[in-house]
Amino acid sequence: MKKILALVLALCMVFVLCACGSSSGDSDTPAASTVSLNVGTGGESGTYYGYTGILGTVIGQKTDVKLTVVATGGSKDNLVSMQDGMYDLATVQSDVMTYAYNGTNSFADSGKIDGFRVLCALYPETVQIVTTDPSLKTVEDLRGKRVCVGDVGSGTYFNAIDVFAAYDMTIDDVSPVYQSFGDSTESLKDGKIDAAFLCAGAPTPAVTELAASKTVYMIGFDDAHMEKLLASCPWYAKLVLPAGTYTGFDEDCATITVKATLVCRADLDDDTAYTIVKTIMESKDDIAALHEKGNSIDLTFATEGIAVPFAAGAAKYFAENGITVETAG
Repeated sequence: MKKILALVLALCMVFVLCACGSSSGDSDTPAASTVSLNVGTGGESGTYYGYTGILGTVIGQKTDVKLTVVATGGSKDNLVSMQDGMYDLATVQSDVMTYAYNGTNSFADSGKIDGFRVLCALYPETVQIVTTDPSLKTVEDLRGKRVCVGDVGSGTYFNAIDVFAAYDMTIDDVSPVYQSFGDSTESLKDGKIDAAFLCAGAPTPAVTELAASKTVYMIGFDDAHMEKLLASCPWYAKLVLPAGTYTGFDEDCATITVKATLVCRADLDDDTAYTIVKTIMESKDDIAALHEKGNSIDLTFATEGIAVPFAAGAAKYFAENGITVETAG
C-alpha cells in the first residue's frame, strides 16, 4: 500500500512540473527577466515624447527592458512625479534638473529634489522665441504682449524666466499664457497669442507644422544681452539657429541651448541602468534612422557639462569607454 501511495505522489509531482513548464510558451505574460519602466516625457507635439518613444522601441527590440512613454507637462513635472514614484525614467532639461538637485531657482521654495540620477545627455535643445508678427524683433518688444511661456513647471517656463531676467524683465511684464508646444503654435496660427517660447530640438515638429501655413520669425539675442544671460546662467550655451531651419525662415538667429537628458530613479538597479545607456550609445545608426536627433548620440556630449551625479550603472559603461563621470557615492 505504501508503495502504491508513493507511486501516486510521484506521478502527481511529474504532472505538476510538466504543467508548469508547458505554460510558459503560450502565455502572454512577460518573462520574469523583463523589466518594465514608465518614462515621463513632455507634450505629445514636442520632441521629448516622440524621440523617447523611439528610444523605447530600439531598447525594447534589443533588450528585455520595456519602456512605456507617458506624455507629461515637462521637466519639473517629470522630476516631481518621479520623486513621488510615478515614473522610473524621465527626459528633462539639464538646467531644470540642476535647479531641482540643488534646490535653487524654481525649486528654492518647494525644496530640492535629489532622488534621481543621470543616465546620459541625449541632444541639444534650442530655446526658440517664435512669432508670426515681423514687428516683434527683440525680447523687449514682448512687453505687454500675449506670450506663451510653456506649461507651468515645464523647462520652457524656466527658460522664459531666465531670458526675461537678462532684459531686466519678469513674467509680469508680458501677458503670460501657459500652453504646450502644440497648443501654443495653434494659438499663434489663430492669432490668439503674439509669441511663444519653446525649448526643444530644432527643427521642432510643432513649429514645422506652423511654418507650413504661416511665415514664422525668431526673436534672437543681441551680443550684450547674450553675455549677460550666459554670465548669470552658465548652464546655457550660445547657439546659432541657421536660416532654413523652417520653411520661410531666411535669417540666422542667435539663441541659447541646454541638453535634453535622460534621468532615472536613484534606486534603479545598476544592471538596468547599464543596459539602457549601453544600448543607446551603441545604437546610434538605428536610432538616427528613425529620428534625426539620434545623430547627436555621442559619448562626450552624453557626459560633458552635467552637474548632477550619474547612476552607477551608467558610470560603469562610460568608464569602460574611458570616460569618468561623477556618481553620488
